[in-house]
Amino acid sequence: MHLQTHVMSGWLAANCFDLTPRQRFFCMLAAAVPDLDGLGIVVGGDAYLKYHHVLGHNLLFAVIVSVLLAWWSERQRWKALAIYFGLFHLHLLLDLVGSGELWTIQYLWPFSAREFSTEYCWAFYSWQNLTAGGLALVLTIGVIFWRKRTPLEYVMPKLDRDLTAWFLRRRQSRKCESSK
Repeated sequence: MHLQTHVMSGWLAANCFDLTPRQRFFCMLAAAVPDLDGLGIVVGGDAYLKYHHVLGHNLLFAVIVSVLLAWWSERQRWKALAIYFGLFHLHLLLDLVGSGELWTIQYLWPFSAREFSTEYCWAFYSWQNLTAGGLALVLTIGVIFWRKRTPLEYVMPKLDRDLTAWFLRRRQSRKCESSK
């Protein structure tokens, strides 16, 4: 599955809970951080093929990341821990079905090299992934109208306010045009 779809899945899920802006940002991280193991591409294609879906796509990494993000959360740490852990696993599920037939996940690494896969998968660049990404984008824009915030609220609060105001103005101007 595409990285931006993972990020948006974390954002969308975060907006279903009573969380702080920081915790919503952590939800995006939890949903995307397994792909850190894809940075092996910087070293070379062989490192990428050998370590992507291994180093960051496993239970041990899920526990470490979820505990750290919960530790850094301001409140409701147990609730946040469960959400981060769930979003990490959502990433794994999306990768199992949306990364292509040749990709597996070594969920029990480093304790076991057993590879997990499914026959219900599709190519990385497929209509299913493009549709999922498009739907996530539409829903993310919907959250801007519903919750009056963007995924940038924690890291760029001024841009978040400006973008939210722009979207709301666009909606208001369409209402005025349609009432004429």
